[in-house]
Amino acid sequence: MSITGQQIRTARAALSWSVRDLADATGIGTATIVRYEMAETRVPKSRKNNLEILRTCFEAAGIEFVGTPDDAPGLRFHPAEG
Repeated sequence: MSITGQQIRTARAALSWSVRDLADATGIGTATIVRYEMAETRVPKSRKNNLEILRTCFEAAGIEFVGTPDDAPGLRFHPAEG
């Protein structure tokens, strides 16, 4: 399932992560992350599996992506217990 630039930006904000925090957690460059986030409601173009890496990282941190890019894309936040 694809994720939008807005979902990436919102997930990062929900976790109170900076672009640098996300880059450090995923190994994806800060410029690439910013480019993805600027895609707004579109699915960012990605030549590598960067979107899958981002999604996996966010999911491990408690973010659940819902909807589709064309139909009510959003997220649910499941904060860690304790």
